Amino acid sequence: MTEENSKSWRLNRQVNVSVIVQLVLLTSMILGSWINLQRQLYLLQKDVSVLLSGQEKLEDKIESLWSKSISHEYRLQTIEKNVSDADRD
Repeated sequence: MTEENSKSWRLNRQVNVSVIVQLVLLTSMILGSWINLQRQLYLLQKDVSVLLSGQEKLEDKIESLWSKSISHEYRLQTIEKNVSDADRD
């Protein structure tokens, strides 16, 4: 009985066409997912670089506006001082 049992449980080493097809499909799915991931990473990198560029431009504009506002504030202080001096005379 043991000898018959061992013969019936022996593995079949034949490779079916369906197994090959499944392996090819699995490989193509993995490769497709990898390519899609690389494309998405490239697009993300491009978006981040565009955002950083926009942020730098915005920082430059804000700095320019800040220096203009300081200049205007000094002008206003000078005008207010001149007006108050003129009122005293």
